[in-house]
Amino acid sequence: MSEQTKSHQRNIKKVWSAALNRISAIHSNSLILEPGHWEEYDPFLFLAEDWFQRGSFDVHPHRGIETVTYVMEGKLEHYDNKTEEKDELLAGDAQWMTAGRGVIHKEDPAVGEKVHSLQLWVNLPSVEKMTEPRYQNLRSGNMPVRTEEGASIVIFSGSSGGIHSNTKNVVPITMVEMNLNPGVTVKQHLPGSYNGFFFVLEGEGTFGREETKGVERQVLWLGSAEPGQSSEVSVTATSRLRVLLYAGEPLREPIVARGPFVMNTDEQIRQAYQDYKDGKFV
Repeated sequence: MSEQTKSHQRNIKKVWSAALNRISAIHSNSLILEPGHWEEYDPFLFLAEDWFQRGSFDVHPHRGIETVTYVMEGKLEHYDNKTEEKDELLAGDAQWMTAGRGVIHKEDPAVGEKVHSLQLWVNLPSVEKMTEPRYQNLRSGNMPVRTEEGASIVIFSGSSGGIHSNTKNVVPITMVEMNLNPGVTVKQHLPGSYNGFFFVLEGEGTFGREETKGVERQVLWLGSAEPGQSSEVSVTATSRLRVLLYAGEPLREPIVARGPFVMNTDEQIRQAYQDYKDGKFV
């Protein structure tokens, strides 16, 4: 099932398991990618897995990033100061939010719901930090799917097996969810310059050139390939396997992150807080 011949075969550089944290009586989380590893994870800032009920998060701002929220269970309501309208994300849906120069929003489970979600923060390049905000709701029934014998691959962003998503990216990102039957192998093409990682949602399998084992709740960070080089990574299910792959083009720019704002300098962070205080996130 190779997408491209003569590609560099990626290996797995590092494997770790994400710990569970109890935040409150109604909120638990797990930091899949912990913040602060800016150079290593570039262009990704962090990835959080949350189990939460209504009232866990209040209205809050963002600037300088994109957030990718994937709802795996429950019904999540979304409000923002741009549209001033509520929207809903159901299990299997995702939202790709470009905060750009500034948004104020709130994500809250519907009344009586407990939501299980993943939220990825993607850095924006310096020239796009102050871009106009944008929301893309990716509905599960509308997302492209690569289907092969024993394999179903949902394409949230980027492409797989020649099938392309129409998700608009500021930073080129591949996000796919692989659902594989036992014994099935698939190969995913990636540009050689991309950083990336797998997060195993269910089951177990082997990953990469050296067939590194990965099990539920483990992160497998991809080894590097040369920029400009074609590369691919193989995945084989040893049991029923559900796994996410995130990969993207590194920015290699300075990062200053404070709270909900991610910019390039301390002065830009101070300005973000001042703009928010002055009501300029409109």
